[in-house]
Amino acid sequence: MSKREQNIRNAIRLIRSANVGPITYHQLIALYGSAGKALEALPELAARGGGKRKMRISSESDADKELKEVKKEGAELLIAGDTNYPLHLTHIPDAPPVLTYLGNIQLLEKTCVAIVGARNASAAGLKTARKLSGGLAERDYCIVSGMARGIDTIAHQAAIEHGTIAILAGGVDNIYPKENTELYYRLCEEGLILAENPVGTKPLDRHFPRRNRIISGLSIGVIIAEASIGSGSLITARMAAEQNREVLVVPGSPEDPRCLGSNNLIKNGASLIQNVSDAVEILYPLRERMIEEPPEDKIFKNFEGELKQSDGELVLDLLGPTPTSIDELSP
Repeated sequence: MSKREQNIRNAIRLIRSANVGPITYHQLIALYGSAGKALEALPELAARGGGKRKMRISSESDADKELKEVKKEGAELLIAGDTNYPLHLTHIPDAPPVLTYLGNIQLLEKTCVAIVGARNASAAGLKTARKLSGGLAERDYCIVSGMARGIDTIAHQAAIEHGTIAILAGGVDNIYPKENTELYYRLCEEGLILAENPVGTKPLDRHFPRRNRIISGLSIGVIIAEASIGSGSLITARMAAEQNREVLVVPGSPEDPRCLGSNNLIKNGASLIQNVSDAVEILYPLRERMIEEPPEDKIFKNFEGELKQSDGELVLDLLGPTPTSIDELSP
């Protein structure tokens, strides 16, 4: 086994060990210099902590099993500290130590912008998201989203010819929702799929907020297109603000509950945008600043069930308070 392969195995073992999350992982690497040395120190650290139970440390066989599953899926691993690990992501304190990916890893070198929003988006919201995503992709921004139904799906579809990245809540092998199977395989060929969780992981409630921090962390800005009160998109917006990312919001009808959360973001200081030009006006200076002054590398060495809708239900969901043409009902 090469030194790099051993380093990857050690990184997997460390992050998969009990009570070791991303922040603890980076602190341990900073303290001990490598995942291997951190693993050696874990038993003593656990004993100092006064725990009655012996700490569960991920074994070499566990790591080898995960590596085998990654290879079986045709995927690859990206470890914090690798030269191709996205620099922008290293500036969040809980940057994922291990990422699994399928597709074109070079897309991580582009300037990323996230577009997220309602799963049950209106036709008007979908139309706007499509224009924003396609227009920004044509201007060489890489569009990041979560492959959920609604706004996420449209954002990926509109940008896929130029470059788009999907961050999954489960493993890279878990296609969710199933209706996006065709999109998933297109992303594997023409885009990039990233997941923090191991291969085989099914997306659960707790995984989505953690997934959202990666969406915002990769991006210089997050565009919200329709978000109801309490939606996951608002979690992404909050994380973006905490990560010092720009939050841009498409305004919606005050009569549409799908827009109440996003409209509130504007009331609280988020940037209002209505088209691609508005977005570029805000994003371009951020991209130029990032290119001219790359940030210092700071790396420390509600799950939804499958819902099938009738055509009538789907049309009703697409309708909103504003007039909608028949063409817009066929996104």
